[in-house]
Amino acid sequence: QGQVGESGGGGVQRGGARERTCAAAGGSDSNYVMAWFRQAPGKEREFVATIGRSGDYTYYADSVKGRFTISRDNAKNTVYLQMNSLKPEDTAVYYCAAASSIVPGTRRSEYDYWGQGTQVTVST
Repeated sequence: QGQVGESGGGGVQRGGARERTCAAAGGSDSNYVMAWFRQAPGKEREFVATIGRSGDYTYYADSVKGRFTISRDNAKNTVYLQMNSLKPEDTAVYYCAAASSIVPGTRRSEYDYWGQGTQVTVST
């Protein structure tokens, strides 16, 4: 368990929206590159989105591009994932991750701290 904790999971219908939040504990969020990953049942954990330390750089997986938005408020030590136009295939446990590196990455191995994950279920 790392120094981050998520909130904002739960159920939503197809086409709906949900915001996830991730708070850094015990330090300044601005010291870390932040990202969201997700893991669906029976599948590997996959990259969703990442944001640079100052918030000036973002990168998304193709599967969520145009629907999800990652942002951060360093004054509140919080990172957000706004998920719109949700699909059943977005159903997964969503994890927040933090990296001490400077360059945002998409690989799990690049991230040092992980939240426990919270479930998001999109129903038809």
